Amino acid sequence: MLRLHNVHTFYGHIHALKGVSLEVNQGEIVCLIGGNGAGKSTTLMSICGINKIRQGIIEFNGEPIMNKPPDQIVAMGISQVPEGRRIFPRLTVLENLEMGAFLRRDKAKIREDLDHVFSLFPILRERQKQAGGTLSGGEQQMLAIARALMARPKLLLLDEPSLGLAPMIVEQIFKIIKEINEEGTTIFLVEQNAHMALNLAQKGYVMETGQIVMQDDAKALLRDKRVREAYLGE
Repeated sequence: MLRLHNVHTFYGHIHALKGVSLEVNQGEIVCLIGGNGAGKSTTLMSICGINKIRQGIIEFNGEPIMNKPPDQIVAMGISQVPEGRRIFPRLTVLENLEMGAFLRRDKAKIREDLDHVFSLFPILRERQKQAGGTLSGGEQQMLAIARALMARPKLLLLDEPSLGLAPMIVEQIFKIIKEINEEGTTIFLVEQNAHMALNLAQKGYVMETGQIVMQDDAKALLRDKRVREAYLGE
């Protein structure tokens, strides 16, 4: 479904991604783990067209998407949940969700999808008239995921969904991510919580200083001594 081949991305003169290649197959949960500044978020921003790549190929369902405008990439079926949630704090929960469906014109289906995200996140139904900025961190993360789902993505990109959340909330979020995948949405997960990510995913990639340094079945990476020492604190 998604393929990156030899992707290079720069911030000015800083070489952020140095020949990144990876694949996400339909129906999978694939995770990308690594430390701060490794290039994980840059990878997602490059896929979404927010960061322009200087070299390489990014394909979605066999079609090149590198450097297409972000709205076209969303319309093709890719939605991103950015790091730090980035909800609209002054808009209500309902208005945030409606913004997720901004490119859509199928009003009846939008109503169906609202009901669906409210079933995934019942707290959002209760808080739908509240300003997004008044929600707790965990509720804002739920809103960010729900907003992305309102675009009806085929591929959902998640950037650090556990960041700054209490362990109990993280477990709840990851349980819902698994449910979203089981309903048919392919997921590419960027995450510093390597243990949670590798337990959830089928396949994993490890990134260091803008390069993929390891890739394997997620359970194999969980057992790998180098991964355990570097990312699992063992």
